[in-house]
Amino acid sequence: MQPLRLLCAALILALGLHAASLQQQLQTMAAAYPGRVALYAHNLSSGEVVALDPDRPVPTASVIKLALMLEAYAQVKAGRLTLATPLQLTAANQVPGSGVLHLLTPGLRLSLQDAITLMITLSDNTATNMVIDAVGLAPTNARMAAMGLKSTYFYKKVFQPASGPMPADQPKFGLGKTTAREMAAVMEGIYRCDLGDRALCLDMVTTLRNQQYRAMLPRYLDGGAASDGLSPIADKIGALDAVRNDVALVYTRSGPVVISIFTYDNPDHSWTPENQAEILIGHLAQAIVQAWSPAGLARQIPDLLGMKPSAAGALRPQ
Repeated sequence: MQPLRLLCAALILALGLHAASLQQQLQTMAAAYPGRVALYAHNLSSGEVVALDPDRPVPTASVIKLALMLEAYAQVKAGRLTLATPLQLTAANQVPGSGVLHLLTPGLRLSLQDAITLMITLSDNTATNMVIDAVGLAPTNARMAAMGLKSTYFYKKVFQPASGPMPADQPKFGLGKTTAREMAAVMEGIYRCDLGDRALCLDMVTTLRNQQYRAMLPRYLDGGAASDGLSPIADKIGALDAVRNDVALVYTRSGPVVISIFTYDNPDHSWTPENQAEILIGHLAQAIVQAWSPAGLARQIPDLLGMKPSAAGALRPQ
């Protein structure tokens, strides 16, 4: 028994030193950056965590659309909506910025699922406003509160004025606020399938894996698709002039990792793939994956969720 205890103690010590080394590396990178950084990363296999200012409320930009997607799927599970529920494009919801629906003719009808797909994969702002009409911000914020997320809030429609009773901090954060730890918790909940419906959870993960903008967190990680033809990175981005954010579920050869990175007060306001904050996010993610999975990203993903169906069909932890 004594040799076994010594081996376990050595492994625990090595793990601690490994985590400390990664933490120091991330701190050094963030300290050298002229903007501000909040980060939370969780190795879902080993339990390791690294974090930088993870509980500071930060502007979400479009990352908050992840919360809206989760609430939409919760309402589908509850029977209040279906993924086929038709939504109509209106001129009132057409707003500039990311996406394509603002270029199309009002009157177009899309399914709820199609609007969510555009909202996530292209961060389509008009599609987001359509989903807000169908799902509602009040229930979205209620779900975040029920999850224990005290600093996550979706304030208003995209590129439209705030209306009705509004928290006093809305002008500071704009579209939404969160913390790096709390938005990681949203992504972890999707991976665990806290919703309790495997098909719906798989649908959310698949949508996130089809993210079209790859210049932030996946920047130095993408090495090709997994065996099913999709990216092993499921993520949602957000961007404003002085903000760049990316929150991801990363399937590595060593197991799944959640990485949540927010940068703000960024001096580089350029809208190119060479934006300073986007490069930093890429390097931070690269350091985390290299430390926790030296062999890189997964090519075979045995199960996309942290829950598996039992013999009786119910969900159970892996």
